[in-house]
Amino acid sequence: MHRKEREITDNAEIERIIKEASICRIGLVDGDEPYIVPVCFGYEKNALYFHGALVGRKVEVIRKNNRVCFEMDTDVAMVSAGEPCGWATKYRSVIGVGRACILQSDEEKTHGLKVIMRQYSEKDFNFPKERLDSVLVVRIDVESIIGKKSGY
Repeated sequence: MHRKEREITDNAEIERIIKEASICRIGLVDGDEPYIVPVCFGYEKNALYFHGALVGRKVEVIRKNNRVCFEMDTDVAMVSAGEPCGWATKYRSVIGVGRACILQSDEEKTHGLKVIMRQYSEKDFNFPKERLDSVLVVRIDVESIIGKKSGY
């Protein structure tokens, strides 16, 4: 990282950013074209989960190339200044890389969906078989993750 003073190395702080984030952006490579998609997500023990449709560009790309990157951020605010080059952005962010795995079994999908729902609610949910059959659930096995902050 170029600006070492902005690096977050404390795992607890990185996990706090993840917990506070509401959207995760998944970066994929479709042939020679980058493709980024925002998703609802959940995180647990170096695994990131998201869901989506059973068909579409996202799942096609993952099947061809399961290498992914991801980014999430919180506390984003513009800081204005009198001079254009004095403007700044305050933020806390997390960026990581890993491998995406499309989950197959009902047990794996249920677990992934519960992790996702815990990101947004404290309620415990059940998922009927017909819902499990109609949804794609992906787990990203996180290989590396780094935090960065500015203005905090």
